[in-house]
Amino acid sequence: MKNKRNKKTSKNNGITTVKIQKETKLRIEKLREHRRETYDNILRKILYVLNATREDPDKAKRILERIEDLRRRMFEEEAEKAKDEKADKIKEKEEAELKKKGEKK
Repeated sequence: MKNKRNKKTSKNNGITTVKIQKETKLRIEKLREHRRETYDNILRKILYVLNATREDPDKAKRILERIEDLRRRMFEEEAEKAKDEKADKIKEKEEAELKKKGEKK
């Protein structure tokens, strides 16, 4: 007979929970290259940069510059998307008002 505890453990094999301060979480998120990037990936990236810094500081600097560039692009794309969505809503509202005016005549 299999133990329920073993079933639960096998589902989460290799995954753990880590408690961190909110400030730490925000600092980690500043290294996020895209919105869906996991904390595991971000922490692995931090460790990679740390090791690169020890071996080749210039390489680590280039990595951090690339991350900053990707983040800037991500925010620019999100701002553009929000702008487009706002314009679409305004256009839809105007079209609905014109339709209402046309129905009243």
